[in-house]
Amino acid sequence: MTVPLETIVWAGCIITAAYVVYGLTGFGASIVAIPLLALFFPLRFAVPMMVVFDLGAGLILGWRGRGRIETTELRRLIPYMLVGVGLGATVLVKASDRWLLLTLAVFLIGYASWSLAWPPGDRRIGPRWAAPLGTLGGMFAATFGTGGPLFAIYLARRLPDKSTLRTTLSSMVTIAGVARLAVFAVAGLYLQSGLLIVAASLAPFALGGLFIGSKAHGALPAQGMVKVILVLLIVSGLNLLRRVSGMS
Repeated sequence: MTVPLETIVWAGCIITAAYVVYGLTGFGASIVAIPLLALFFPLRFAVPMMVVFDLGAGLILGWRGRGRIETTELRRLIPYMLVGVGLGATVLVKASDRWLLLTLAVFLIGYASWSLAWPPGDRRIGPRWAAPLGTLGGMFAATFGTGGPLFAIYLARRLPDKSTLRTTLSSMVTIAGVARLAVFAVAGLYLQSGLLIVAASLAPFALGGLFIGSKAHGALPAQGMVKVILVLLIVSGLNLLRRVSGMS
């Protein structure tokens, strides 16, 4: 697969912005990047590529904040996440592009609208929510690379400390990334022509965005940033719906 330089530049800008978000919040790179990367690459190309970047970013943030990881919540989520990854990878390989994009668009609009209407606040949820949210998070992580928001719905309502939440969420995204990497490798998705070359050329953009986001983590108002991102997700979802409507 030959990728024009113009596409690499646009993709680099998208990935830089996505990993600024990741540096700020500990998740969200794929949910920001995938809808826009889908304008340039097939989902079966973009999703495995983002897994590589998510793993690197997660390892960096997880190592820096390893003392703040809440392992009890991770142990609750991981078994269900693994089940979801297996189901989601099957969908990614077998479903048509049209239905994949339509599902992603509906998920983006629904998740962002719900989060704007009902932010976490001080409300806590019980540990039993780990089963449905962990499974769905694993499914969406494998299919679209967007499992982070579902893990965040659970963890944000279980962990009140912002730094603990960011590090634990980043660790969860990393563990899901390892599972996805293994499943995608077995499915042969990393054998696609040009995928690893494109990933290598875009890796500096991911690292640059992560550096900027990490530096700004303590300086920017988190709630204001989250609202801006959620509005952008709704716009991205609407653009995807417009694209799907033009597909035969």
